[in-house]
Amino acid sequence: MRFLRLYLRVLQLLGPDRWIAYGLGFAALALAGLQFLEPVLFGRVIDLLSRSDRMSSASLWTEALALLVLWAAVGLSAIGANVAVALLSDRMAHRNRLTIMARYFEHVLSLPVSFHGDTQSGRLMKVMLVGADSLFALWLSFFREHLTTFIAAIFLLPLTLIMNWRLGLLLIGLVVLFALVSAWVIRKTEEAQGHVETLQSRLAGNAQDALSNVVVVQSFSRLASEARMFGEIVRQVMDHQFPVLNWWAVVSVLTRAASTITVIAIFVLGTILHVRGEASVGEIVSFMGFATLLIGRLEGAVGFVSRMVFWMPSLEEFFAVLDAKSTVPEKPTALNLQRAEGAVRFENVSFAYPGGPAILRDVDMDAPPGRTIALVGQTGAGKSTAMALLQRLWDPSEGRITLDGHDLRDLTLDSLRRNIGVVFQESMLFNRTIRANLLIGRPDATQEDLERCCRMAEAHDFIAAKAQGYDTMIGERGTSLSGGQRQRLAIARALLKDPPVLILDEATSALDAATEARVQRALRALMANRTTFVIAHRLSTVRDAEEILVFEQGRVMERGSFADLVAQDGRFAELVRTQLTGESAPA
Repeated sequence: MRFLRLYLRVLQLLGPDRWIAYGLGFAALALAGLQFLEPVLFGRVIDLLSRSDRMSSASLWTEALALLVLWAAVGLSAIGANVAVALLSDRMAHRNRLTIMARYFEHVLSLPVSFHGDTQSGRLMKVMLVGADSLFALWLSFFREHLTTFIAAIFLLPLTLIMNWRLGLLLIGLVVLFALVSAWVIRKTEEAQGHVETLQSRLAGNAQDALSNVVVVQSFSRLASEARMFGEIVRQVMDHQFPVLNWWAVVSVLTRAASTITVIAIFVLGTILHVRGEASVGEIVSFMGFATLLIGRLEGAVGFVSRMVFWMPSLEEFFAVLDAKSTVPEKPTALNLQRAEGAVRFENVSFAYPGGPAILRDVDMDAPPGRTIALVGQTGAGKSTAMALLQRLWDPSEGRITLDGHDLRDLTLDSLRRNIGVVFQESMLFNRTIRANLLIGRPDATQEDLERCCRMAEAHDFIAAKAQGYDTMIGERGTSLSGGQRQRLAIARALLKDPPVLILDEATSALDAATEARVQRALRALMANRTTFVIAHRLSTVRDAEEILVFEQGRVMERGSFADLVAQDGRFAELVRTQLTGESAPA
C-alpha cells in the first residue's frame, strides 16, 4: 500500500539513530504492557471488593495492600517510561529534521542547471520546509504515541482472549471494524489530497516568481493581475480541499461514537455473561478499561493518519527531489585534479538536449594554456552551450572535452569547476556582505588578497568609500550597487579565485561605454596568463583574441584572427559590417 511504503521510508531515514529507535521501541513495549496491566489491576480490585463480605479483614487488607503496591509500581514505571520516550523521541526528531534539511539542501545544490531550469526555487524551498516539518511530526508522534498503539493492538489485544475469550473477540472485532473504516477513508481521500498539494506548490512557485520580479510587476501595472492569478489558485485549493475535510469530519464523528458504542457493547455482553456465570464484574470493568484505552489511542491514531494523508503529497515531493539523479554523474574513480595547466580541447563535440534537436555539431577547438579564444555568432548559435559543456553542466552527446588531456567525465566535478572561473553577463551576487561575496571562490583569502584583487578590478575605491567598507551588505542580487560596480566585484571574485581557465560570458554587454572602458581594463588584468574563452555579441570586444570561432547553427563555420576573418569577407565580416552599420545609424 502506498501509505505504508511511504511510512516505512520515513522511518528508514532514522538509520543513523537506529539504536535510539530500538531503545524507544523497547520503552514503548514496556509502556504498552504497563498500560495493559492497569485495567487488569482495577478489575482485580473490583473483584476483591465484590467478595469482601466473604473474607476476613486481615485477608482483605493483605490482598488489597498487595494490589495497591503493585498498582503504584505499575503507575510509577509507566511515568518513567513516558518520560524516557518523550525525551529521546523529541531529541531524535529534532536532530534528524535538521540533518535531513542539510542533506536536501546539499543535494539540491549539487543538481545540474537542467534540474533548476525546470523547477522554481520557491517550490524547492516550500518542498524542503514542509517536507522536513512533516517528517519531524511523523517521527515525533510515531515514537511518542503511535508505536505504543501499534504494539498494544498487535501484541497485547490478543491477550484479552486469555482473560475472557468472548469479551476479547468482541473487543478485537470492534477494533478491526474501526481500522477498516479508517483505511477506506484513506483510500478515498489520498488522491484528492495529492492534487491539493500540487496546487499548493504552484501557489508557492507563483508567489516567489512575482516577488522576485516585483519591479516588473509594478512597472507594468501587474498588481491586480498577479493578485487575481494568485486568488484563482487559492480558490482551486479550497475547491479540492473541502471534500477531503468533509470525509475526515465524518471519521472524526465516527471515532467519537466508537468509544461509546464499544463500552455499551462490552457492558451488554458482559452483563449477559455475568448472569450466566461466565464473566466476573472485575473482568467486565477491565474490558471497559481496555476499550476506553484502545479506542482513545486509536482515535489519536486516526487523527495521525488523517494528518499523514495531508502530508503524503508533500513527503512524496520531498523524496522525489532527494531521488533526483544528476545528468552529469561523477565516477567513483574520478580524478581530483589539482591546479591545471589550462589546456582545453574539444574533439568532435556534438550535443542535444534530451528530446530536442542538435545544438552543437562536430565542434573542434584547441586552446593551449594562456590562449584567448572568442566565440561569436547569433543568439542560439551554440556559444553558451559549448561553455556549459566545458563546465560540465551537461555532457556531450558525442565526442569529448579534455582539460590537460583528461576527459572531463574522468575528473571530479569539484576539481574541474575549481579550475574554471566565470564572469557572467549578470554578476549573480548574494545578499551578503561584499567580503562574503568575494570569498566565495577562495574562503581562506586574507584582507590583503581582497584589496589587491579589488584594485586590479578597479573596485577597491568604491568599496572603501562605503561606510562599512568590505562588510557592507549589498542586497539581493547586489541591488544596492550599480551595474558597473556589480560587474567589477564579479571580476574581483574571479581574480581572487585565480583559475587557470576563464570564461567571460557577455561580461560587458549590459554596460554603458564609460563603465565598459573601466571594466575592460579590469578584464585585461583578469585574463593575463589564463586560458580565456570570450563569448561576445559586441565584436569590437574581441579584436585582441588570438583566435575567433564563428558559430552558426551549432557548427564552427569560420576561425582565425580578427584581421584574417575580415579579410576572408565571410560570415564574420558580414557580422562586423552589420554592427558597424547599426552603430553609425542615427539615433
